[in-house]
Amino acid sequence: MSGETVITVVGNLVEDPQLAFTPSGAAVAKFRVASTPRTFDKQANEWRDGETLYLSCSVWRQAAEHVAESLQRGTRVIVQGRLKSRSYEDKQGVKRTVFEMDVDEIGPSLRSATAKVTKAGGSGSGKQDYQQARQQQAPAAEDPWASSGGQSAGAWSGPSGDEPPF
Repeated sequence: MSGETVITVVGNLVEDPQLAFTPSGAAVAKFRVASTPRTFDKQANEWRDGETLYLSCSVWRQAAEHVAESLQRGTRVIVQGRLKSRSYEDKQGVKRTVFEMDVDEIGPSLRSATAKVTKAGGSGSGKQDYQQARQQQAPAAEDPWASSGGQSAGAWSGPSGDEPPF
């Protein structure tokens, strides 16, 4: 990890994490975190919100499955990972740069919430463990998304190698 920018961000999930699987079976979860700084204005004797930072994040493999199972929109989280920048040209020909985070660690903030931690079991075989855990939690008859012919609703089988669908 030499030369990489490692940061920690505390914020709220903007949406539910989106879980997908690459053709090779690797899980990836994508989500965005909103972090708004607060400062105390002594003259006005009140707290003021600064400009919100929205950061797109991705987490891979078993951690991706844990994120998808454990966290949802609005959850306050602590995220640590490697900051990456990516440049591209938009439709109008303007060069843009976006910043994204490859997540190494994530968890709920316990400042104003509680969490029950359950150590994950399984062999770490990715998609199969995830599908087995989902089947054990809720019978297929109760799952409105279970109509994909045995393939999980979050499965990705696109033509572009290991790229997720989002």
